[in-house]
Amino acid sequence: MQTRAHSNVKQLQTMFSRIRSAAEDETYQATVKKLRQKYYPIELDPHIPVKDKIKHMEDWWNLSEKAISGLMVTQQDIDDVCLECKPSLRNGCKEFFRDLNDSNVPALVFSAGCGDIVAAVLKHAGVYLPNVKVISNFLKFNEDGTIMGFKDKIIHVFNKNEYAVKNTDFYGEVADRENAIVLGDSLGDAAMTQGMEHCQNALKIGFLYEQIEDSLPQYLDTFDIVLVDDQTMDVPRAIFDYIRDAAR
Repeated sequence: MQTRAHSNVKQLQTMFSRIRSAAEDETYQATVKKLRQKYYPIELDPHIPVKDKIKHMEDWWNLSEKAISGLMVTQQDIDDVCLECKPSLRNGCKEFFRDLNDSNVPALVFSAGCGDIVAAVLKHAGVYLPNVKVISNFLKFNEDGTIMGFKDKIIHVFNKNEYAVKNTDFYGEVADRENAIVLGDSLGDAAMTQGMEHCQNALKIGFLYEQIEDSLPQYLDTFDIVLVDDQTMDVPRAIFDYIRDAAR
């Protein structure tokens, strides 16, 4: 949830598709377009219960994994796409991440996208700092650089919780921390601290951009704070500053 929603939304959604081997594969392009047209409206539909959406999201991600398997991708290909698309971070994001690092506050970037691209975006922006961890769908390659799928179980928008965090280094690093601020733009993001027994207090901030009128009631029921069409880190920044200053 560190990227802006408008200026680069199309690039962010299609960055993997613009990697050279993917861009040149017409079958891949047709497949992912068809999958998105089918499943993305289901993800956003406020009238479909989350429990009913989960199976659809699992199908979408499993079929997407099959679609990318067999493509050849290098780290240079990923870096080139990041430079070409130039995804912009939210206003104030860089300073926020750096101050979190200076204050020794762990920051988890939990993404249902391609972890290799997420990590590259953070590196190019200069915010992949020692306190930042990425949990996402990282690619698995064979010896010649061909994608074999994802390394671990697939993370989709509705299972970003203890399912993916529990047996990671990050879980151990935050085991003595009772408080968390959760930022997300999907209803599933509100569950990111679910199953983390040590977390006693979670302030959940939701960013809402699409189908605002229909989705707002659910967001208000799910998040503690809902920010409509907000492209900044101003609110979480203000909360962090208040906590940091009070602790001095």
